[in-house]
Amino acid sequence: MKNQVALPGIAVPSPTPSEDASRTAATGPPETREALSTAEHAVPSAVTDAAAQVTAARDTAGTARDTPAEAPSDNGQPPADDAPAEAPALVAAPSQSRQKNPVESNPVASRAVKKRRKPAQQPPQEQTPPAQPDDWPPMSEILQSCFVFEPTTAQPSPITVLGLDCGRPRGLASLTAEQKLLLHKADVICGGRQILHDLTGHAPEDGPGGTAPGPDGEAARQETLNARLLPLSTPLEPVITRLSQMRAAGERVIMLADGDPLLFGIGGTLVRLLGQDAVELVPAVSSLQQACARLALPWHRVICLSLHGRDDLGPLNAAVSKNAPLCVLTDARMSPDVLARHLLDRGVDWFTVHVFERMGAPDEQGSHLSMAQAAGGVFGPACTLVLVPGDAPRRARLGLNAGELAVDRGLISKKPVRAAALALLQIEPHHVVWDVGSGSGAVALEATVLAHEGRVVAVERSVGRAMSIQENRRRFGAATLDVRLGQAPECLPSLPDPHRVFVGGGLSGEDGEDLLGHVCLRLPPGGRVVASCVLLDTLCLCRRFFERLGWPVEISQIQASEGRELGGDVHLAAMNPVFLLAAQKPAPESTGRAGQGARS
Repeated sequence: MKNQVALPGIAVPSPTPSEDASRTAATGPPETREALSTAEHAVPSAVTDAAAQVTAARDTAGTARDTPAEAPSDNGQPPADDAPAEAPALVAAPSQSRQKNPVESNPVASRAVKKRRKPAQQPPQEQTPPAQPDDWPPMSEILQSCFVFEPTTAQPSPITVLGLDCGRPRGLASLTAEQKLLLHKADVICGGRQILHDLTGHAPEDGPGGTAPGPDGEAARQETLNARLLPLSTPLEPVITRLSQMRAAGERVIMLADGDPLLFGIGGTLVRLLGQDAVELVPAVSSLQQACARLALPWHRVICLSLHGRDDLGPLNAAVSKNAPLCVLTDARMSPDVLARHLLDRGVDWFTVHVFERMGAPDEQGSHLSMAQAAGGVFGPACTLVLVPGDAPRRARLGLNAGELAVDRGLISKKPVRAAALALLQIEPHHVVWDVGSGSGAVALEATVLAHEGRVVAVERSVGRAMSIQENRRRFGAATLDVRLGQAPECLPSLPDPHRVFVGGGLSGEDGEDLLGHVCLRLPPGGRVVASCVLLDTLCLCRRFFERLGWPVEISQIQASEGRELGGDVHLAAMNPVFLLAAQKPAPESTGRAGQGARS
């Protein structure tokens, strides 16, 4: 008998002498073995049931050949104790729910077993067990046939994004042991041309890496890189696609980066395009950390943004409005002097400017300046700029008094009207707000307090009034307020799409509906527009226009009085009544139904 094979997770008990004898006796002529094999291959796929049924088939075959079936006793108990121990009875007591023997359920196996039965039982000690045939399948093969093995596929190694300290020598000999180990294991090294040149000592090409000099460039300290070098170029997507294909082919890919790859670096782009599991990040000290260390400034309190390769200064305007320490990564176009002049034009002058050039290099230079000094300075192409606010910032607020503002010919919305209009607009911090027909810009200034992370655009056709708005912006340091000189609606296409629009003028005459039509086209679903109307004709024009569109409309009349001294007492002087019409752009019909279904 062949040795039993132990399978993981399956306990196979040791056979008793009687089981060995019965299993051995079950081996016989080929037709019997074929029948038993047929019965064995009909077992269920579950491993435990398969083993039990195959064992039962063999035991039944051996016992049926050597032992005649014995009838149960009258009381339904097994036969008397004088029955031989080596031949236990296999016939159960009669029952209506008796389970069929596995061999009986197979006609071929049943005929083979009956054919093998003998009329009389032979003593076990006188039997000579026949040899095990070589073609009998072992139990391990039978059990393995019940499994469905899934082939395992090795996952490719993630792309390693290796950060290198900014400004420090980048020769291979100057790197840490961990960084060297990663580079020596790599099949492909990708990075900007300058960083690859610093690493290898020659202009990078799409080919073998060659040698990498030590910190002083001596040949005696050269080390060899066997990886291929791949320069990183724009657009990034084709290069990243190629790196992903190399990774899928089993190659180890290293991406080199400056400092922390997740601080406005290539790391975030790779994670976004390839997924978190496909990228491994090994950061170094970032320029933000180095700059804050120079100033002993806790960098977890610092707002950080990058203007490298960007044209939009909106993020800078929103950041300085928070009056918190700010770190800015600059380039040759968005240099510290350009940014300082931009902020001074908006009245932001209470920050101290710290400029670090060639951060981390032996010739690093730091400058600590006022905003005016920085505006007149000359700086290198890539600087780290840190703005630290002073103690007395000037900021706009709600409820500005008319005496605090520069006003052209008295054109300013009254304080109660401004408060009601801003309430109807329902401005959120990230919103883009238009103030069309801005006058002196009072509504726009107060809107910057609410949309402090967004942008407010004041549109005015009068040169004098536009200059008043700019002066008010400087007075209150409203960095997020833009001023556009032009006639609406002709000047509106160049503006960013709004979330909220306040129309304080320009609705009378034939251009009123054209203005409203352009505003409604630019608003997103859920966007709101509030129109200030002094004349009844203007109110009726706006009301008819929005009713034709099917927009829900709210109409309010603001009529207030302010106390004035008169004859040693207080006189309540009435203000001119103003109508405020508020309308909201409905969501598309399908979106509205879906939202109603979700709420219900």
